[in-house]
Amino acid sequence: MPEPSTLLVRRAAERFHTVGDGVETWHSFSYGVHYDPEQIAFGPVMAINTEHVAPGRGYDLHTHADVEIVTWVLHGVLRHEDSTGHSGEIRPGTAQRLSAGTGVQHSERNASDVEPLVFVQMMLRSDHDGPPAYAQQGVAPIPGRLTPTVEVHARAELLAVSLEAGQSVTVPAAPRSLVVVTGGTIHCGDTDLAPGDEARLTAAGEYDLRASSAATALIWQLQR
Repeated sequence: MPEPSTLLVRRAAERFHTVGDGVETWHSFSYGVHYDPEQIAFGPVMAINTEHVAPGRGYDLHTHADVEIVTWVLHGVLRHEDSTGHSGEIRPGTAQRLSAGTGVQHSERNASDVEPLVFVQMMLRSDHDGPPAYAQQGVAPIPGRLTPTVEVHARAELLAVSLEAGQSVTVPAAPRSLVVVTGGTIHCGDTDLAPGDEARLTAAGEYDLRASSAATALIWQLQR
């Protein structure tokens, strides 16, 4: 029997909040010692973390395995290094993917000693079971269109959307669809979504997003 059509809204204020050494994070799903049986995953998506990193701070080398790690910078410059040999700076307009595979170490730090860094990092259950692999893709969203970003080793596609005042966009049908608002206010049906809010749609068919003023979002189209 097919799943019933649902729309679940997860507000920014409902997200789990952690504070570290120069880092504040808002988590959409269970993380570390924080366990919420209602917030384990949505399809293959296991984590959506909004990271605020003070100048010169960040995460030193740490290990992941069996996940796709997708990073999208909202403000500032992220300095990335990993055990595949890749290193560099990630700025707004670039989608980065690290397929952890059998295991990878990476570090993520604010490249600036002056400006704060804000980025969204998302993790999915991965279909990649080999050595770790890296990819990045420049993304230039055209207002009013859905723009593909970096490919992932999962039955999922990440789209970026930018809407000017009065614009709308139709999102194609998918078994599951997840909208993460990154700027402005977006209207999904009769629901208003502010920055940090999420809409999780199951078996909803195609749907429209519209904006009364400039707004941006990330959309996961999930095939399971």
